[in-house]
Amino acid sequence: MITAGHGRIICTLNGSSVVFSELSSTYPLKLLSPRLATNAVAIVYVMSYGGGLVGGDRIKLQVWAEGGSRLLLLSQGSTKVFKVRPANRASTHSNHLAEPNALDKDATVQLVDIHVAPASAVFHLPDPVTCFRSASYTQVQRFHLSKDGSMILLDWFTSGRKALGEEWVFARYYSVNEVIIDGRRIAKDVMLLEDCSQQDPATGDTHRPGLSRPLAERLGPYSCYAMLILCGPLVQEVIARLNDKLRSVSVFRTAAPERTTWAMTPVDDGRVFVIRVAGIETEDVKGWLKVSLKPLEDVIGIDTYRRAFV
Repeated sequence: MITAGHGRIICTLNGSSVVFSELSSTYPLKLLSPRLATNAVAIVYVMSYGGGLVGGDRIKLQVWAEGGSRLLLLSQGSTKVFKVRPANRASTHSNHLAEPNALDKDATVQLVDIHVAPASAVFHLPDPVTCFRSASYTQVQRFHLSKDGSMILLDWFTSGRKALGEEWVFARYYSVNEVIIDGRRIAKDVMLLEDCSQQDPATGDTHRPGLSRPLAERLGPYSCYAMLILCGPLVQEVIARLNDKLRSVSVFRTAAPERTTWAMTPVDDGRVFVIRVAGIETEDVKGWLKVSLKPLEDVIGIDTYRRAFV
């Protein structure tokens, strides 16, 4: 029996079909895998009951892709993080999930560990995280790759519920993404956003040293930010297309910001690539991702790829 909020996915390639030796989850985490017309790849939707996460929720997902299997991890709609309520439930809290920046029992925490065996692949392409007003969210995601394993990790977030006037008014967003190849950490990306106008729950103080400007001023005019990490032989066509696209980009002053802006950085002599994207609207970033990752159609199939950016 696994702890509340925990999930495990173990898949391998059996002939031409990807099969699961384990696909299990407990409330509030929910894992679903639809049957596909193609047998070369499996999809798992990572969801939560009620359509979102509340303060005190602790999610821990462990994934193993083995034997040459290819796994696509998706979500159904954005991951909604509701506001922190001091008296809210903490029924999924577990000491086993303790991280240096995830100890606040009222915060929402999601931990993901993904293990990719040789010739296998995991493409983690969820919808963006949307933090509601006063929400506090911590996320730690680690990819453990063997040699010749492939991966794409997409980590992106929006400014909030713009239609309700909630734009960059969450309390805290903390995200850590790591890539470890054959036991050696190759890349680590850390994002910390805190609203200096939010009250410190420990002291009641609203002053944060070094955070003199609200999030809206620091992050505007863009309302969606994305970070991609790509590695492995199965994503080389994607990387090549992005390199070609980058060479064609011209840098010049404009009267208004571009709808999307992006940059790409090689890590460990080009073994890993990190891409950052910012967009005026979430749909701008989604459109950029859909076009830029299109070579992935040859790896997982056209119909399967279309599910990632509905």
